[in-house]
Amino acid sequence: MRLCLFGGNIFNSFCRQPSSSVVPPTLESLMLSTAMKCAHREACALHLNVSASLIMEESLRGLEICLLSLDTQETRCHSIKIPKISSQKMVGKTLQVHFDCFEVSVAQHLYVTVKTIPYYCNVQISREYHVEDCTDADVARNIPACFAGRLQYNVDHVQKAIQVHFADIPQGQAYYVRLCLKWFACEDYSPLVLVNAEQPGKPVSLKYSQLLPCLCIEGWAAVPDAVRIQICPFENDIQILWDYIFYNPFAQSLSWEPPCPVQGQVHLCEMSEMGHQCRKLSNTGRTVPGNARYLQVDPQPSLCMKFTTLQGSWVRCPFADGKFPGWKMMIHQLPDKLRASFISKSPARFQVRLCNRTNPSHCRVLETISVAPQGGADAMGHVDVPKLEVCSPDVCIQGWRTDVDYSIPVQMCDIRCNSSSKKKHQELPNSPLSIHKWEGRVLASP
Repeated sequence: MRLCLFGGNIFNSFCRQPSSSVVPPTLESLMLSTAMKCAHREACALHLNVSASLIMEESLRGLEICLLSLDTQETRCHSIKIPKISSQKMVGKTLQVHFDCFEVSVAQHLYVTVKTIPYYCNVQISREYHVEDCTDADVARNIPACFAGRLQYNVDHVQKAIQVHFADIPQGQAYYVRLCLKWFACEDYSPLVLVNAEQPGKPVSLKYSQLLPCLCIEGWAAVPDAVRIQICPFENDIQILWDYIFYNPFAQSLSWEPPCPVQGQVHLCEMSEMGHQCRKLSNTGRTVPGNARYLQVDPQPSLCMKFTTLQGSWVRCPFADGKFPGWKMMIHQLPDKLRASFISKSPARFQVRLCNRTNPSHCRVLETISVAPQGGADAMGHVDVPKLEVCSPDVCIQGWRTDVDYSIPVQMCDIRCNSSSKKKHQELPNSPLSIHKWEGRVLASP
C-alpha cells in the first residue's frame, strides 16, 4: 500500500487505552531509506522512504508517520487512511505500508515515528535516521546542493585582501566563503561570508595579514555538510615560518612558534666564522610540528636555529644583528702570563678552556679553569694563564658562560706571546653579545 495524505490529526496526539472488546494492532517493523526523484539531472530531490509492517486488526483506521528534524526541530506528519472494508478483510494478516512523500535535505538528521489511527498507547515504533551527505557518490552527482563549483581568486597585495568568487554553481544556490588556517582542521582566519542566492557571481573580499603556507580559501554551498572546495595557493612558501623566532630576555628563553604546521627537525647550531656552515649543538633536536623552546639561552651572534624539512634546510641567526649586548672576553698580555678578562652587563659565570686546535672545526681540550663569579652589572672577572701554556700556534683560549644551558664558546687562537710587542692586550674582534633590556616578548631578527 503506497499513499500520500498530508497533514496530521491533532486528536491522534494523545493515546488511548483499548477497551476490553478491542484488540489493538501490532507494529512489527520500521525500515527507513533514502530515495531520489529526478525530473532531470539538475532537478533531483531526496525523499525519505518509510516501510512499515503491522498485524491488522479491525479497529485500525490508518497510520500516522511523523518526521522530526533534529537540526531545526521542525515536525511534519502524514496520515495513511485504511478503508474500513479493507481492514475487515485483512484482520490477522500482515500489512506492508510504503511511504515516500517526505522530501528531505542532504545530511539531515531525522527522528521518525509511526503510530496507529486511532493511537493506542504503547503501540508505536520510532527510529533515528541520517540522510546521506555529499560524500555519497549518487548524492554528490545528482543533488544540486552538492555541486561545489570552482573557486577563483585574485590577491591584492596593496590592500592585503584576496578577492574570491564561485564559478559553475547552480542558479539560486547561496554559498559560504572564508579564509582558514589548515592544521588538523581548517581554523577560522577571516569572518565567514554568506553570498546570497540572488548574487551568485558576487566577488568577496577577504582580508589577510600574512600570506602563510597554511592559509587556505574555502567555499561550500549553504546546506548542511555540503562538499567544501578548498585551495591553499601559498603552501610552498614555507620560508616565512622561519621568521617566527622569539627571544624573552627576562626568562632567557628562545622559541620558535610557527603559525602553520610543518614536518621536520629543529636544532640549535653554531655558525662558523666564515658563515658557510652551522654545526648542530648536541641534545637540541626537536621534532615538529609544534613549538620548539629552549630555556637558559645565551644570546650570542653565532648561536642560530637550523630547520630541516623534506624541502631542504634553512638557518636563522636571531642575535646576529647585535641587539643584545651583554658580555665579552678580552685577552691581555702581562710580563709572564696572559689574562683572560670578562666584562658582563648582568651577573654571570664563566669558564676558560685551553685547547689544541687539530683542524679548523675541532679543538681538543687541554685544561679547564673556572673564573670567579661576577656579582653585579658591569662587573669584571679574570683568570691568568702562563704564557708557556698558550704560546703555540695550535693552542687556543676559549671562554663561555656556564650559568646557562646553551652557550657557544668564544675562541681566540694564534695568540702572539711577544713581550716586547707594542700592544699591551688583544681583544676578540667578534665578541659575543647578551641581553638588551627590552620589555616583554620580542621577535628576534632573522
